[in-house]
Amino acid sequence: MPLTRKGTATRQRIVEGAADQIREQGVFAVRLEDVMARTATSKSQLFHYFPGGKDELLLAVARHEAARVIADQQPELGSLTSWDAWERWRDKVVARYRAQGSDCPLHAALAQLGGATDATRLVAGELIAGWQQLIAAGIRRMQADGGIAPALDADREAAALLAGVQGGVLILLVTGGSAHLEAALDAGIARLRGPAPVANAHLSVRSEGVGWILHTGDEKVAIQADLRVHGNLHADS
Repeated sequence: MPLTRKGTATRQRIVEGAADQIREQGVFAVRLEDVMARTATSKSQLFHYFPGGKDELLLAVARHEAARVIADQQPELGSLTSWDAWERWRDKVVARYRAQGSDCPLHAALAQLGGATDATRLVAGELIAGWQQLIAAGIRRMQADGGIAPALDADREAAALLAGVQGGVLILLVTGGSAHLEAALDAGIARLRGPAPVANAHLSVRSEGVGWILHTGDEKVAIQADLRVHGNLHADS
């Protein structure tokens, strides 16, 4: 039976209270009595919304924290339309996990539940899939605008970038340092940008028979076709 509006609010209050309790005390110290006292709910109320007891409540906390991971990155994560936007998102991710430090309620809740059950896999899988889709959507928008090479596979690039982020987060949880997370984000974004242009590169073009010879730096390229130039062309005298 669907919950009433009041019932939904009560259930959410219990979940948020349990999440805050985990943040303050750690998952192993949290008791249902503590959650009931914090959220002003009775034992009968708690078991009405979570008949499976602590495990069911922890799974709800994990879902709540997984949704919070995405929400904490907005609106930047949903607006990856320029390189400045990507850098703002990068900074927000780093700031979020620096502030969280080694205390991750999502990781704690999933670990307490066993980490490898069907339910916990579903929660983690939904989080990763949703996060990856938002990054891939940003890559595709930049590809459509010409900012990212169209040859790159948006889904694969998003997966690689997210894998780096998750690795950096895991190291942060263990060490408390964000250097690896920052490096993963910087390297992933740099790959999307592509190779940096050569400063003050000189390009010379000369006609040779039916084709053209292009010289740029130490490279020489022969073109057996029409040569078209887009943009400004400056001729040396």
